[in-house]
Amino acid sequence: MTQALQTLSGADPAPDAAPVLTVQGLTVSVRSEAGLRPLVEDLSFTLHRGETLAIAGESGSGKSITSLAIMGLLPPPAVRVTAGRISLGATDLTTLPESALRRVRGDRVAMIFQEPMTSLNPVLTVGIQLAEAIRAHQDISRAEARRRALEALTAVRLSQPERRMLQFPHELSGGMRQRVMIAMALAMRPEVLIADEPTTALDVTVQREVLDLLRDLQRDLGTAIILITHDMGVVAEMADRVIVMKAGRMVEEARVTDLFAAPRAPYTRDLLAAVPRMGMRGEVTALAPSEAVAVLSDVVVRFPIKGGMLGRTTALVHAVEHVSFDIRKGETFALVGESGCGKSTIAKAMVGLVPHQGRIEIGGQTLSPLGRDAPKSLRRAVQMVFQDPMAALNPRMIVGDLIAEPLLIHGIGTAKDRRAAAAELMRRVGLSQDQLDRYPHEFSGGQRQRICIARALALKPDLIIADESVSALDVSVQARVLALLKELQDDMGVAFLFISHDMAVVDSISDRVAVMYLGQIVEMGTRAQVFGNPQHPYTQRLIEAVPVPDPTHRRAPLARLSGDIPSPVHPIGSGPDRVVLRDIGGGHMVAG
Repeated sequence: MTQALQTLSGADPAPDAAPVLTVQGLTVSVRSEAGLRPLVEDLSFTLHRGETLAIAGESGSGKSITSLAIMGLLPPPAVRVTAGRISLGATDLTTLPESALRRVRGDRVAMIFQEPMTSLNPVLTVGIQLAEAIRAHQDISRAEARRRALEALTAVRLSQPERRMLQFPHELSGGMRQRVMIAMALAMRPEVLIADEPTTALDVTVQREVLDLLRDLQRDLGTAIILITHDMGVVAEMADRVIVMKAGRMVEEARVTDLFAAPRAPYTRDLLAAVPRMGMRGEVTALAPSEAVAVLSDVVVRFPIKGGMLGRTTALVHAVEHVSFDIRKGETFALVGESGCGKSTIAKAMVGLVPHQGRIEIGGQTLSPLGRDAPKSLRRAVQMVFQDPMAALNPRMIVGDLIAEPLLIHGIGTAKDRRAAAAELMRRVGLSQDQLDRYPHEFSGGQRQRICIARALALKPDLIIADESVSALDVSVQARVLALLKELQDDMGVAFLFISHDMAVVDSISDRVAVMYLGQIVEMGTRAQVFGNPQHPYTQRLIEAVPVPDPTHRRAPLARLSGDIPSPVHPIGSGPDRVVLRDIGGGHMVAG
């Protein structure tokens, strides 16, 4: 055990058979015009020291409401506990006044939220926030609180902890911010740690590192963990027991090995069947050679950083460096890599949203380096589906008008024709004509993404760019959207540029794959080549980090990277060396 972990734990944990947390008949209700409506109904479970209990289910199942009820953070007065008991040891949390609950939160029960950026104060340094959390529960000096904060950051294996203490949250990456949240949650050695979707927004390698960290800290501190997630791969790797929830009720509870081996509830079986798995697609007939709908040749995108009194350019962000590839008709070409590697920047360059160097040709037409003066015919050839459908749809327009809007902009058909086209597109994406007059907020997340796909199809484009288009969706909704994309591709011959950091999803849908790192393509080939025989160490690391939805699977620990992540920001005149790709046969490319 490291010195930092010894300081946090004080002593090695001893086994304890008594439950740390007991939930009995918990019902949480919301006040509505029709009276109280249950959000969580008659939920019971126990949690022991050193145990990880996963609460799994899709959005709206009541997972997060359960965690907020345990923390005493339900929004009053509309939402409240209407029945049941939550016992932390001998303490009934449901009867404690707010003043007493404040002493329990962070001290005996702590929580890690899904989005650390919204949980951290943007105007305070990391060190101040950590020390503040410690002093809120202990009467110690500022110097002692700072020392303990530094030990907490060291314990969560954050690089250069002394430097991180002086930085603000926006100066840290997503994975670093999540480590700060874990350090803050564990600084007081709580009996129970609630982790609410702690890795959903993280890249696959960062997710793996955070999960390994939680497992190591739990082993050394003896903390009981409630893990809330819809990722069944994470459940398989982390949990001892699993509760599956649907519509506010528990549908199944079992040990993790039993649940995956023989799920009893039909909903659990459907949930597990929808999980994408590496290699589950099997052999796929290679596409016949066809014409290219998009060609990128030596594309470069750099963004200036200005500084000084005169606002001169002092450095450049090398977002995309000498990238070349083509996308063929009827093909799904996937770009994979972690956040900041340049995937979305390439997509923006292809639709003319950022200036570029090099050559981008779509549908036989060359896009201007500035992108702004592209003819309408070129803009018709490529459409985009974004990650967040709610942000991509105008909330003041009905979906019928949203789908028909591209036709109106390009002057296609009469109002009656456009309405009919919108109705047909709704049908094609699995929605009904009577939903045309509804607003986006009246649809679920998966339905809103289908509306975005229908809108992208309105102009019959040659290419659709799907930028993390299923990463925010529940696993069953994700499976239905992916099946829809494949069906539309088979029917209409449209090509897809599929951008994602989820390797299992990419393996299930792509024909060819390009792996990006720091703005450059380090490996490219067919799906079978890249996933079956990865050549580049970075590709191998990405694949090794993918959670496997099988609790019996044991894999080697992910090698930790030493030092800081290389930066794509370089002072003027000191750009990075160009990575030269060499062909090793069959279109399979590796870094040379």
